[in-house]
Amino acid sequence: MSAPVVEIVGLEVFAHHGVHAHERRNGQTFLFDVRLECSSSDAERSDDLADAVDYGAVANRVVELARGGPYDLLERLAAVIADDLVVGYPVDAVTVTVHKPQAPIPHPFADVTVTVRRP
Repeated sequence: MSAPVVEIVGLEVFAHHGVHAHERRNGQTFLFDVRLECSSSDAERSDDLADAVDYGAVANRVVELARGGPYDLLERLAAVIADDLVVGYPVDAVTVTVHKPQAPIPHPFADVTVTVRRP
């Protein structure tokens, strides 16, 4: 039996990251997708939060880290979060995608994302 995968999709955080001074000054909304490949399937049997990855705690930690910095690059922001989660939670792997839908691009676009994975 494989262990569960926990995903948080579209976690919204207002923060002050970016290369440009106006991005750091004014801030903008970032969205985070977090995929946690759990180390154990114990929660499937026990039905006990103590045996699971607490996604509420993970969301709180992502928000805390995302409000930190500031970071110039999405790559750095995603890496900081992924590195923290893979150490702080009972997981085999973490994938973090940072969305920057208000990126300073002078053309119509839907989204800009950067994804980092840590085993």
